[in-house]
Amino acid sequence: MSGGPAGRGQRKKQPWGGVRPFSIKTKLGALVVVSVLITTGLSVIAVHTKTELRFITVFSMIATLLITQFVAHSLTAPLDDMNAVARSISHGDYTRRVRESRRDELGDLAQTINVMADELEAQDSQRKELVANVSHELRTPIAGLRAVLENIVDGVTKADPETMRTALKQTERLGRLVETLLDLSRLDNGVVPLRKRRFEVWPYLSGVLKEANMVASARASMASGSGSHTRTDVHLHLDVSPPELVVHADPERIHQVVANLIDNAVKHSPPHGRVTVRARQGSEPESLELEVLDEGPGIPRTEWHRVFERFNRGSVNRPHGPGSDGGTGLGLAIARWAVDLHGGRIGVAESERGCRILITLPGPSSVPS
Repeated sequence: MSGGPAGRGQRKKQPWGGVRPFSIKTKLGALVVVSVLITTGLSVIAVHTKTELRFITVFSMIATLLITQFVAHSLTAPLDDMNAVARSISHGDYTRRVRESRRDELGDLAQTINVMADELEAQDSQRKELVANVSHELRTPIAGLRAVLENIVDGVTKADPETMRTALKQTERLGRLVETLLDLSRLDNGVVPLRKRRFEVWPYLSGVLKEANMVASARASMASGSGSHTRTDVHLHLDVSPPELVVHADPERIHQVVANLIDNAVKHSPPHGRVTVRARQGSEPESLELEVLDEGPGIPRTEWHRVFERFNRGSVNRPHGPGSDGGTGLGLAIARWAVDLHGGRIGVAESERGCRILITLPGPSSVPS
């Protein structure tokens, strides 16, 4: 057994097809034929050499038993390996695999067990990633809602309609995230419906930036009692041109993209830095080109292809600004997932300073791939 296949997740069962040259039936038939030939040959020798029949019988039995033991061992040894791997899988260890060196029915069975182990391991990994993604997303509305309620309780703000509308928006977003968590079947199958509609970009992004500031303040208040710190010194700037810009997309998914990109940019910003969210008209009607720029250390070009991988936190000397918590390495992966659902593109772009993330969303006439 090995620790895992080299091409895990890409294994395909390839049956030998037709009549196997080394099938178990062939081996058992050969065993019978060889035993008969040995017995017959020894009997002929006994007749010609006038050897006693009892000696021929003993020699024949010994030879037959040795051959039978050899064939039996070749059949039972892989079954022991399969049993050990199956027992490990039943205990939640999906890393062990069965050797696939045979060209018979047991070889096909080994391939089937390994394919099953690959699929179970992939499903277990997807389940863990889903829980991590949802946990990461639930923190934002919970922190925003807590900030609003704490400000009302402490008398910092009044429970006016605007404040309560902000709390209601966070509660509604929290409910939508919980609904997404409960809809595991569609997520596992990659079938997540997009609720696209037309909306104005400026007021929408203004609300996202306002919520980001509230979340930062809430995290700062929660972290102050434990001696840790979070970023509240970074200025968020919104640049939308033209101001009446309209886009056709799923607002909830776009919120995931922008909120995670802002959170990532703030963590990498220097003290009293600036994060800019810039929106422009795309090449098609109601399409969008969105940029998030920071003034941090930037991302090395060699890491551009890896920044959107799950759990990747970068490899720069100081990957996060002072007081950041480092994150879970899921924000950019979630952003890419939401952009891919729209059939758009997301990537790191050239920038004279800091990091520049460029998102392109197609218009309603484009069909997501």
